[in-house]
Amino acid sequence: MRLVGPSGEQIGIVSITEALRLAQESDLDLVEVAPTARPPVCKLMDYGKFKYESALKARESRKNQAQTVIKEIKIRPKIDPHDYGTKKGHVERFLRQGDKVKVTIMFRGREQSRPELGARLLQQLAVDVEELGFVESQPKLDGRNMIMVIGPHRKKAEAKAPVRASDHRASARAAAPSRPSGQDAARSALVSGFLLCGPMTMIMLRPSCFGWDSTKPSSSTSPARRCSRR
Repeated sequence: MRLVGPSGEQIGIVSITEALRLAQESDLDLVEVAPTARPPVCKLMDYGKFKYESALKARESRKNQAQTVIKEIKIRPKIDPHDYGTKKGHVERFLRQGDKVKVTIMFRGREQSRPELGARLLQQLAVDVEELGFVESQPKLDGRNMIMVIGPHRKKAEAKAPVRASDHRASARAAAPSRPSGQDAARSALVSGFLLCGPMTMIMLRPSCFGWDSTKPSSSTSPARRCSRR
Protein backbone atom coordinates (compact mmCIF):
# COMPACT_ATOMS: atom_id res chain seq x y z
CA MET A 1 0.00 0.00 0.00
CA ARG A 2 0.98 3.65 -0.43
CA LEU A 3 1.31 5.32 2.97
CA VAL A 4 0.79 9.01 3.69
CA GLY A 5 2.04 10.61 6.90
CA PRO A 6 -0.09 12.60 9.37
CA SER A 7 1.06 15.93 7.87
CA GLY A 8 0.43 14.83 4.27
CA GLU A 9 3.99 13.78 3.52
CA GLN A 10 4.55 10.79 1.27
CA ILE A 11 6.17 7.86 3.11
CA GLY A 12 6.07 5.54 0.12
CA ILE A 13 4.90 2.03 -0.68
CA VAL A 14 5.16 -0.20 2.39
CA SER A 15 3.70 -3.49 3.54
CA ILE A 16 0.66 -3.71 5.82
CA THR A 17 2.83 -4.94 8.70
CA GLU A 18 5.20 -1.98 8.37
CA ALA A 19 2.26 0.47 8.16
CA LEU A 20 0.71 -0.97 11.32
CA ARG A 21 4.04 -0.76 13.13
CA LEU A 22 4.44 2.92 12.18
CA ALA A 23 0.87 3.63 13.35
CA GLN A 24 1.56 2.00 16.74
CA GLU A 25 4.79 3.91 17.19
CA SER A 26 3.10 7.24 16.36
CA ASP A 27 0.00 6.39 18.46
CA LEU A 28 -2.20 7.07 15.42
CA ASP A 29 -4.79 5.19 13.37
CA LEU A 30 -4.18 3.63 9.97
CA VAL A 31 -7.06 4.77 7.73
CA GLU A 32 -7.62 3.67 4.13
CA VAL A 33 -8.52 6.84 2.16
CA ALA A 34 -8.44 5.51 -1.43
CA PRO A 35 -9.37 1.82 -1.54
CA THR A 36 -9.87 1.74 -5.34
CA ALA A 37 -6.39 3.08 -6.13
CA ARG A 38 -3.61 0.76 -7.23
CA PRO A 39 -1.94 0.34 -4.81
CA PRO A 40 -4.47 1.40 -2.12
CA VAL A 41 -3.68 4.62 -0.27
CA CYS A 42 -3.67 4.74 3.53
CA LYS A 43 -2.98 7.61 5.90
CA LEU A 44 -1.77 7.91 9.46
CA MET A 45 -4.21 10.12 11.42
CA ASP A 46 -6.16 10.56 14.61
CA TYR A 47 -9.49 9.22 13.38
CA GLY A 48 -11.51 10.53 16.34
CA LYS A 49 -10.19 14.06 15.82
CA PHE A 50 -10.86 13.77 12.08
CA LYS A 51 -14.52 12.84 12.67
CA TYR A 52 -14.96 15.68 15.18
CA GLU A 53 -13.55 18.30 12.79
CA SER A 54 -15.69 16.96 9.94
CA ALA A 55 -18.82 17.26 12.09
CA LEU A 56 -17.92 20.86 12.99
CA LYS A 57 -17.44 21.78 9.33
CA ALA A 58 -20.76 20.19 8.36
CA ARG A 59 -22.52 22.06 11.17
CA GLU A 60 -21.04 25.40 10.08
CA SER A 61 -22.05 24.81 6.47
CA ARG A 62 -25.62 24.03 7.51
CA LYS A 63 -25.72 27.14 9.69
CA ASN A 64 -24.71 29.42 6.80
CA GLN A 65 -27.04 27.71 4.35
CA ALA A 66 -30.45 29.38 3.96
CA GLN A 67 -33.34 27.06 3.17
CA THR A 68 -35.70 28.34 0.50
CA VAL A 69 -39.39 27.81 1.26
CA ILE A 70 -42.09 27.66 -1.42
CA LYS A 71 -45.28 29.46 -0.42
CA GLU A 72 -48.55 28.84 -2.24
CA ILE A 73 -51.31 31.29 -3.14
CA LYS A 74 -54.59 30.09 -4.67
CA ILE A 75 -56.70 32.42 -6.82
CA ARG A 76 -59.95 32.07 -8.75
CA PRO A 77 -60.15 33.41 -12.34
CA LYS A 78 -63.04 35.77 -11.44
CA ILE A 79 -61.44 37.18 -8.31
CA ASP A 80 -62.68 40.47 -6.87
CA PRO A 81 -60.27 43.45 -7.26
CA HIS A 82 -60.09 43.89 -3.48
CA ASP A 83 -59.31 40.19 -2.97
CA TYR A 84 -56.72 40.41 -5.74
CA GLY A 85 -55.00 43.24 -3.88
CA THR A 86 -54.92 41.15 -0.71
CA LYS A 87 -53.43 38.16 -2.53
CA LYS A 88 -50.87 40.40 -4.22
CA GLY A 89 -49.86 41.77 -0.81
CA HIS A 90 -49.22 38.23 0.43
CA VAL A 91 -47.07 37.51 -2.62
CA GLU A 92 -45.04 40.69 -2.08
CA ARG A 93 -44.51 39.83 1.60
CA PHE A 94 -43.27 36.33 0.72
CA LEU A 95 -40.89 37.69 -1.91
CA ARG A 96 -39.47 40.25 0.53
CA GLN A 97 -38.74 37.38 2.93
CA GLY A 98 -36.77 35.63 0.18
CA ASP A 99 -39.27 32.80 -0.41
CA LYS A 100 -40.57 31.46 -3.69
CA VAL A 101 -44.28 31.76 -4.42
CA LYS A 102 -46.37 29.17 -6.23
CA VAL A 103 -49.49 30.84 -7.65
CA THR A 104 -52.35 28.48 -8.51
CA ILE A 105 -55.41 29.43 -10.55
CA MET A 106 -58.33 27.09 -9.78
CA PHE A 107 -60.87 26.53 -12.59
CA ARG A 108 -64.34 25.21 -11.90
CA GLY A 109 -67.14 24.17 -14.26
CA ARG A 110 -67.21 26.18 -17.48
CA GLU A 111 -64.16 28.14 -16.43
CA GLN A 112 -62.05 25.23 -17.69
CA SER A 113 -62.92 26.22 -21.25
CA ARG A 114 -61.38 29.69 -20.73
CA PRO A 115 -57.76 29.06 -19.64
CA GLU A 116 -56.73 32.40 -21.16
CA LEU A 117 -58.43 34.15 -18.22
CA GLY A 118 -56.07 32.45 -15.78
CA ALA A 119 -53.02 33.12 -17.95
CA ARG A 120 -53.97 36.79 -18.22
CA LEU A 121 -54.39 37.05 -14.45
CA LEU A 122 -51.03 35.41 -13.79
CA GLN A 123 -49.28 37.70 -16.26
CA GLN A 124 -50.85 40.71 -14.55
CA LEU A 125 -49.63 39.47 -11.17
CA ALA A 126 -46.12 38.95 -12.54
CA VAL A 127 -46.07 42.54 -13.83
CA ASP A 128 -47.32 43.91 -10.49
CA VAL A 129 -44.55 42.20 -8.47
CA GLU A 130 -41.71 42.46 -10.99
CA GLU A 131 -39.75 44.77 -8.66
CA LEU A 132 -39.54 42.02 -6.02
CA GLY A 133 -39.46 38.80 -8.08
CA PHE A 134 -39.29 37.22 -11.51
CA VAL A 135 -41.22 34.44 -13.21
CA GLU A 136 -39.25 31.27 -12.58
CA SER A 137 -41.79 28.91 -14.13
CA GLN A 138 -44.15 30.09 -16.86
CA PRO A 139 -47.92 29.46 -16.46
CA LYS A 140 -48.89 25.91 -17.37
CA LEU A 141 -52.02 23.80 -16.98
CA ASP A 142 -52.01 21.01 -14.40
CA GLY A 143 -55.38 19.27 -14.54
CA ARG A 144 -58.01 21.81 -13.49
CA ASN A 145 -55.40 24.27 -12.23
CA MET A 146 -52.89 26.64 -13.82
CA ILE A 147 -49.59 27.05 -11.98
CA MET A 148 -46.88 29.71 -12.08
CA VAL A 149 -43.80 30.02 -9.82
CA ILE A 150 -42.32 33.40 -8.94
CA GLY A 151 -38.79 33.58 -7.50
CA PRO A 152 -37.37 36.45 -5.42
CA HIS A 153 -34.62 38.75 -6.66
CA ARG A 154 -32.85 38.60 -3.28
CA LYS A 155 -31.70 35.44 -1.58
CA LYS A 156 -33.03 34.21 1.76
CA ALA A 157 -29.95 35.36 3.68
CA GLU A 158 -29.96 38.81 2.04
CA ALA A 159 -33.66 39.31 2.83
CA LYS A 160 -32.96 39.36 6.57
CA ALA A 161 -32.62 43.08 7.18
CA PRO A 162 -30.16 44.09 9.92
CA VAL A 163 -31.59 45.66 13.03
CA ARG A 164 -31.13 49.41 12.86
CA ALA A 165 -29.49 51.40 15.60
CA SER A 166 -32.66 53.46 15.98
CA ASP A 167 -34.57 50.31 16.87
CA HIS A 168 -32.00 49.57 19.58
CA ARG A 169 -32.38 53.08 20.98
CA ALA A 170 -36.17 52.85 20.91
CA SER A 171 -36.14 49.51 22.71
CA ALA A 172 -33.69 50.89 25.28
CA ARG A 173 -35.96 53.87 25.95
CA ALA A 174 -38.96 51.58 26.31
CA ALA A 175 -37.11 49.33 28.74
CA ALA A 176 -35.77 52.20 30.87
CA PRO A 177 -37.88 53.01 33.97
CA SER A 178 -39.73 56.32 33.95
CA ARG A 179 -38.56 59.04 36.32
CA PRO A 180 -40.99 59.78 39.12
CA SER A 181 -42.45 63.25 39.60
CA GLY A 182 -41.57 65.51 42.55
CA GLN A 183 -44.49 64.47 44.75
CA ASP A 184 -44.08 60.79 43.89
CA ALA A 185 -40.38 61.01 44.77
CA ALA A 186 -41.19 62.62 48.12
CA ARG A 187 -43.79 59.99 48.95
CA SER A 188 -41.39 57.19 48.02
CA ALA A 189 -38.71 58.84 50.19
CA LEU A 190 -41.15 58.98 53.10
CA VAL A 191 -42.02 55.30 52.75
CA SER A 192 -38.38 54.31 52.44
CA GLY A 193 -37.62 56.45 55.54
CA PHE A 194 -40.17 54.49 57.57
CA LEU A 195 -38.71 51.25 56.32
CA LEU A 196 -35.18 52.24 57.15
CA CYS A 197 -35.94 53.76 60.56
CA GLY A 198 -38.21 50.96 61.74
CA PRO A 199 -41.88 50.80 62.73
CA MET A 200 -41.36 52.53 66.11
CA THR A 201 -39.84 55.71 64.67
CA MET A 202 -42.12 58.68 63.94
CA ILE A 203 -41.13 61.22 61.32
CA MET A 204 -42.92 64.59 61.29
CA LEU A 205 -43.05 66.33 57.92
CA ARG A 206 -44.94 69.43 56.90
CA PRO A 207 -47.58 69.12 54.16
CA SER A 208 -45.69 71.73 52.16
CA CYS A 209 -42.91 69.18 51.62
CA PHE A 210 -45.23 67.33 49.27
CA GLY A 211 -46.77 70.40 47.66
CA TRP A 212 -50.01 70.05 49.59
CA ASP A 213 -51.87 73.16 50.66
CA SER A 214 -52.84 72.85 54.32
CA THR A 215 -55.15 75.88 54.17
CA LYS A 216 -57.61 74.17 51.82
CA PRO A 217 -59.92 71.65 53.47
CA SER A 218 -59.75 68.14 52.09
CA SER A 219 -62.77 66.73 50.28
CA SER A 220 -62.62 63.61 52.46
CA THR A 221 -62.97 65.63 55.72
CA SER A 222 -66.29 65.10 57.46
CA PRO A 223 -68.69 68.10 57.89
CA ALA A 224 -68.45 67.89 61.69
CA ARG A 225 -64.69 68.30 61.60
CA ARG A 226 -64.99 71.27 59.26
CA CYS A 227 -67.32 72.99 61.79
CA SER A 228 -64.91 72.34 64.62
CA ARG A 229 -62.13 73.99 62.64
CA ARG A 230 -64.19 77.12 62.17
